[in-house]
Amino acid sequence: AVAVRCGAASSCCFTSHRRAALSAAGRVAQPHMSAHIRTRQHLLVLLTTGYAVALRQGPSDQSKRTSLTFGQRLVAGGTSRMAGQLFLYPVDALRTMTQSRPAASVGTVALLRQLGAQKLLSGCVTTSAFAVLVGGLQFSIIGSLSPAIGTCGASIFGAFGSCLASVPQEVIKQRLIMGVYPNFATAVSTIARSEGILGFYSGWLPTASRNVPFVVATFTSHAFMQRRLLARKASREGAALTVEENLVLGISSALVGALVTQPMDVIKTRMMTQASSGAVPYTSIANCISTMWKAEGATSFFRGLPQRTVYMGPLWAIQFAMNSWVTERMLRNRH
Repeated sequence: AVAVRCGAASSCCFTSHRRAALSAAGRVAQPHMSAHIRTRQHLLVLLTTGYAVALRQGPSDQSKRTSLTFGQRLVAGGTSRMAGQLFLYPVDALRTMTQSRPAASVGTVALLRQLGAQKLLSGCVTTSAFAVLVGGLQFSIIGSLSPAIGTCGASIFGAFGSCLASVPQEVIKQRLIMGVYPNFATAVSTIARSEGILGFYSGWLPTASRNVPFVVATFTSHAFMQRRLLARKASREGAALTVEENLVLGISSALVGALVTQPMDVIKTRMMTQASSGAVPYTSIANCISTMWKAEGATSFFRGLPQRTVYMGPLWAIQFAMNSWVTERMLRNRH
């Protein structure tokens, strides 16, 4: 694997370790290439089958008038996700630093000084472009499947579907933030050359293990609270949720999901950013968990929870509120 430079002045001491880390990442990915490919093929079949269930039932005349098409949901969900991520990117970058392995040794503040405050915006626009697909896939798949299989089942399909875009986004974004690569173009070309296409899906298993329960918990709790709130307002004919109410629901549902999935979020970050550390690289998810437990204790699995809470709450508040607002505008224009 190709050795990469870190933005810190002391990075020269870590060159050999970085080379070993990137090599390890390649070794983890390559021997099981066919297994990974089969797994992703199975997920695609699962998504296709689930979506076919919704299409087979066919929308009623009433639903056609009161719901968006798959493409419209893709636009509404994608734009809302990108807007939220662009606005909150520095907070997410700080969360990544806090959860990383170097921060466990020197502390977040010292690591931020070492990397430079500019890293809080590294890759902001380029990686946030992935958010259009991430949010679009989540909201369009869940919105299309929910009438057929319910919010919980639809959320599972939506979570897996969005991983096709969210895993490469996280790999590139977190390595840029940690100074593994100097810019987006270098990151893409180096990963493609040294690790192949599977390099963009490094850490996909812990990412999926985090995304599925998070998305399910967030969307199901949001749907539950939304139904309860609408039931209270049912006495007023035509009453709908305000932007403020959607913001509160988004924050509340995201906090539920964040608490449930925090340990897997830390593990995902460690696996994706270990090339920035001078420590011996993790060889697997199990090795990552055992090493963290022995060296740092149980509290290490909740590193970055305050930063993630500050990020996820407003992010999903913006997503749900803006998605609802865009949906209403699209339905009005249809008439």
